[in-house]
Amino acid sequence: MSKVVRKAVVPAAGLGTRFLPATKATPKEMLPVVDKPAIQYVVEEAVAAGLEDVLFITGRSKRPLEDHFDRNFELEEALERKGDDERLVLVTEPTELARIHYVRQGDPLGLGHAVLVAENHVGDEPFAVLLGDDLIDPRDPILPRMMQVRDQHGGSVICLMEVPAESISLYGCAAVEVTGEDDVVLVTDLVEKPEVAQAPSSYAVIGRYLLDPAVFDVLRNTAPGRGGEIQLTDALRVLATMPAEAGGGVRGVVFGGRRYDTGDRLSYLQANIMLAAEREDLGPDLRAWLREYVANLS
Repeated sequence: MSKVVRKAVVPAAGLGTRFLPATKATPKEMLPVVDKPAIQYVVEEAVAAGLEDVLFITGRSKRPLEDHFDRNFELEEALERKGDDERLVLVTEPTELARIHYVRQGDPLGLGHAVLVAENHVGDEPFAVLLGDDLIDPRDPILPRMMQVRDQHGGSVICLMEVPAESISLYGCAAVEVTGEDDVVLVTDLVEKPEVAQAPSSYAVIGRYLLDPAVFDVLRNTAPGRGGEIQLTDALRVLATMPAEAGGGVRGVVFGGRRYDTGDRLSYLQANIMLAAEREDLGPDLRAWLREYVANLS
């Protein structure tokens, strides 16, 4: 069994109901963050970590996502005729990022089911799962550190982030034990979206996972949980109790960098403003306008 993580799985079959009506005909993953669709940031993150084989788990109405990572010969030829090399690079860049594959989830049975759909492609290798709603700032990469922890300990590695107590019910929550490394904890249990009083910690699971292929056997035997869906959280609970020689053990890397929830309207707007405000081409004018706008509000 290979110990090297080479493949990334990106579940992208959700309906994006929080962004209706914008997502009625446009996949939520294709909503722009400044001037790139949110999903392109996720693929770029995977590639930057050395994962050049990307499998999208899709559903109905996701054709625009596939088209974005495919060639558009008419547009490319038009830009070439105009001599617009700058925009030509922007158009061809997504098609050259990685080896990209697609498989449909079919029935929307939850994140655990979406991961299980990837089994034929992944095989018996460890693999990464990147959720499209979580945008990790490219200046604060987390996947390389997660890979280091998996190389050292084996098993599965998840990304954790401390959140305010009142927000923990929005996430999967991990019960943990400290280790000898400040940013690494041993995960002993997980609860999907617990009530505040029942949360075992303030550590929320965010959308980056490195999974041992043992997860597939566990998922096949995981009954539908919260919301009638097959929860990846429930499978991770089982993996946390399994012996290391069977692919068990779950560790968490605590992330303290910049992360945006592009599935939430407010966080999505914040991501656009923050990333644009820090760009050389947009930042100076945007920051000046923001200062004037905020001053006039008061």
